[in-house]
Amino acid sequence: MAKPLPKDIQTAVVTGGARGFGAEVCRALHKDGYRVIITDVDPGKEAAALASELDLAGDTGMTATLDVSKPEDWQRVLDECIQRYGSVEVLVNNAARTKAQPLFDIDPAEFNDIMAVNAGGTFTGCLIFGRHFKDRGYGRIVNLASLAGQNGGTATGAHYAASKGAILTLTKVFARDLAPFGITCNAIAPGPMDTPMVRAVLGENIDKAIAAIPVGQLGDPAVVAELVTTLASPRSAFINGACWDVNGGLFMR
Repeated sequence: MAKPLPKDIQTAVVTGGARGFGAEVCRALHKDGYRVIITDVDPGKEAAALASELDLAGDTGMTATLDVSKPEDWQRVLDECIQRYGSVEVLVNNAARTKAQPLFDIDPAEFNDIMAVNAGGTFTGCLIFGRHFKDRGYGRIVNLASLAGQNGGTATGAHYAASKGAILTLTKVFARDLAPFGITCNAIAPGPMDTPMVRAVLGENIDKAIAAIPVGQLGDPAVVAELVTTLASPRSAFINGACWDVNGGLFMR
């Protein structure tokens, strides 16, 4: 028989959590004692396998379908969490579309699509979950931005870079408006991490890209995921509206 869960266990919702960096975030949060909802536009076998890895009993590692560009999906996931667990305390906005494209090859419709997923999805998640956090008087939001949103992007397209820059601004907006209600909102801006997505984007240019990083290596996703857990902690109440750079020295300020 499974042990009863502590009454004070917190619930964290992670978008794009089925694979890559999102999966590392789910592992880190679960290790830190959170109940983790692994959401993805198509959870499938990868999300199910990760949930089983975290908790075979299914008490503290669950999956949910979430298309971040659809407000109704956000509301459904939140409602289901409240119905089952009573509340949600942490939201990690990680889901994003990435595409490397020369500037003048980008179709305006594609630009808008990527903005809708990356920036629009982050806005909608912060809005819908922010209302819940505000009602409860507590919450932690962690948004995944990117070095591309700070330097205009070098290996990615203008659509991706612009969306990540927008996320940095949205982080400040929600941080300011939600702070009086016991809620913090912070962003992390990683440089190139050692993930399948980054390797796919860099392709044959990966060695050249690594050589350009002052520390001479790609970032460790597990270390960045640990930073997510720090920002998600109740102890981090005085950290708000900040962007945490993890880029090996590629961008210093």
